[in-house]
Amino acid sequence: MSDMLKKKLSPVQQEYQDFAKQREPQRPVLRNVIWAFFVGGTICLFGQLIQDFFLWNFDFTEKTAGNPAVAILILLSVLATAFGVYDHLAQHAGAGTAVPVTGFANSIASAALEHRSEGFVLGVGGNMFKLAGSVIVFGVVAAFVVALIKILLGGT
Repeated sequence: MSDMLKKKLSPVQQEYQDFAKQREPQRPVLRNVIWAFFVGGTICLFGQLIQDFFLWNFDFTEKTAGNPAVAILILLSVLATAFGVYDHLAQHAGAGTAVPVTGFANSIASAALEHRSEGFVLGVGGNMFKLAGSVIVFGVVAAFVVALIKILLGGT
């Protein structure tokens, strides 16, 4: 707790805050970081294996193999979310499951599943895009700004 907030507390409240802080369990930060690193790395490795599968078996180029690989990762992430596997993994791996594509797909699918009782349009569609809308708008605006900078600097 910050010192400024501590000054506003009564002596009894300060004593309770100190007592609660002593009783709070210590978090295994190093173990959590290592676990998140390996889970996130495993997801990325799996994505790379999918991309290599398309490179070797379907005569894709390195540039074009990424698109179906990302689509498969999104599909698998949504399926894992629908069956409750992804959320269970996220409880143990934390930020390791927030790898951009799979983490974003999980958050969209979770919002859709949570509000499906409200109907498909207002429930699923409306609440799903409350989360996704800001991310999509930010991505479009960022892409526009980067392209504009590239054009102004003389790039093609």
